[in-house]
Amino acid sequence: MSLITRKNHRRYVASLWGGFLGGNIASLVKFGTEVPFPPRTPDRASPPIELLQDLGIQAQNWVYNYSNHVINFAACGFHHLFSIFFAMLYAFISEICPKIKLWQGAAFGIVITIVFHGIALPLFKLAPPIWNLPTAELFSETIGHILWAWTIEVFRRDIRNRITNEPDLSLS
Repeated sequence: MSLITRKNHRRYVASLWGGFLGGNIASLVKFGTEVPFPPRTPDRASPPIELLQDLGIQAQNWVYNYSNHVINFAACGFHHLFSIFFAMLYAFISEICPKIKLWQGAAFGIVITIVFHGIALPLFKLAPPIWNLPTAELFSETIGHILWAWTIEVFRRDIRNRITNEPDLSLS
């Protein structure tokens, strides 16, 4: 059995549109999980802010006030664009290799957590190695990314099905 779909069954535009819409909403879902489960202790900076500062951009000053809260636009914008980009990448890959949709996208969320919080952020010294991260941070990021990816999958599948009037791709 092949691990990839037949080319004539792929509907990239419909899937990418679902990924784009899902990535936008999923970004808000991920932000929402960080309210009850803050990912970092208050003494640690946001990795996007640190990355932008390393690139010479004074992102810590990109703020706005909302309801008497100071919100960093750079960190929010970085996370939002991250969400859209990886949602669309997920949607594109799902048209070729449906295995990426394992557990309705939850496996993709776990992979993103491992790749970014376990490898990329420590590699660029934006976070401690995964074995030095607090359990609360690992929990927050893992749950947040699972719900984020599941949201993307729900949107991707629904939008694709509505546009194409075809069942979602699978290997079976």
